[in-house]
Amino acid sequence: MSGIGLAMAGKKNPWGGGDSGEGPSGDDSSDGGKDSGPRNPWLPGGRDDKRRSASIEDIFRNRGPEGPSRKGGGPGGPNFRLPERPGGKSWLPIVLVGIGLLWLGLTSVHFIQPREQAVVTWFGGKYSQTLNPGTQFTWPWPVQQVTATDVSEIRSVDVPKKLILTGDQNLVDLSYLIRWNIKDLTLFQFQLADPIETVQEAAETAMRSSVAEKTLDTVIGGEGRADIEQNVLTRMQNILDAYGSGIAVQGIEIDKSDPPEQVIEAFNDVLAAQQNAEQEINQARRYAQQLLARAEGDAAEFNQIYSEYILAPEVTRRRLYYETMEAVLANTDKTIVGTDGVTPYLPLNEVQRRTRPAPAQPTAPAQGGQ
Repeated sequence: MSGIGLAMAGKKNPWGGGDSGEGPSGDDSSDGGKDSGPRNPWLPGGRDDKRRSASIEDIFRNRGPEGPSRKGGGPGGPNFRLPERPGGKSWLPIVLVGIGLLWLGLTSVHFIQPREQAVVTWFGGKYSQTLNPGTQFTWPWPVQQVTATDVSEIRSVDVPKKLILTGDQNLVDLSYLIRWNIKDLTLFQFQLADPIETVQEAAETAMRSSVAEKTLDTVIGGEGRADIEQNVLTRMQNILDAYGSGIAVQGIEIDKSDPPEQVIEAFNDVLAAQQNAEQEINQARRYAQQLLARAEGDAAEFNQIYSEYILAPEVTRRRLYYETMEAVLANTDKTIVGTDGVTPYLPLNEVQRRTRPAPAQPTAPAQGGQ
């Protein structure tokens, strides 16, 4: 640009008045050289005291986007400059260095929590490494990107009711809960497209296989639920490990197990009949236990009497006779005495009945008006 300005300065001024101070007609000005000569439209005030042509530098230095600049322009004008450091140097390099250091610190230093792990990728795509808990360093963003995940959190998936075929060719409506967590974050991030859907599908496959080994009564009655839950957990874990999912199954809980709605009434009748049968069986068992206890008691008593009979046969025989007769005659109304001089028959019960006071007869209620 300075070359262009010099070239223009060396040529004849199109506005009149070159370096020789001549006017447009080649004559000298008659006003003493102060106000003579043409006006320069590119300079402030329109005149040049030294009667020289405007250079390109002067044009763009003194002219802003909206005309010639003015002295004392505002901070947003063309003459705005950043504050200078001592010595006249600019603060811009220091500001840029500070921003760069802040960017490096925020995107290169990572604090991984004790329950977390983090996956590092190159430009958000290719796997680089897995970071363990602690303070870790990586390349700044966007060269390397870090995604931290809580791997010890127990996650749960509710599976709604679904019809499942049992081993005795019946249908049962099951709903259950799956609890799981992440055991390998790298596999979990890159091996599965949809982890939740994978968990549900693996659980459904394992549940159908386990229920198919049980009868309907076992599944609904609750007796076989623990075995079913354990079988589902084992089979589901094997399926997820075969997929390389990086998921650990923590537990399976069967929420509800009901027969289908179409046969619910008939099934309730069957359950009622089964409960009645179990009640009758329990009563029969109690009666059998009572008879067995009585028989065992009689046998023990007989053994005791027999041991006494061996020691004193006559005394034992008489005692048994008296005890037997006492048991036979305890409820009879007649007493027979076989001694001479005594009446053979004494109606003792009748005598006792007569000697007892007669019970008071209830009085009839008095009739009204008498």
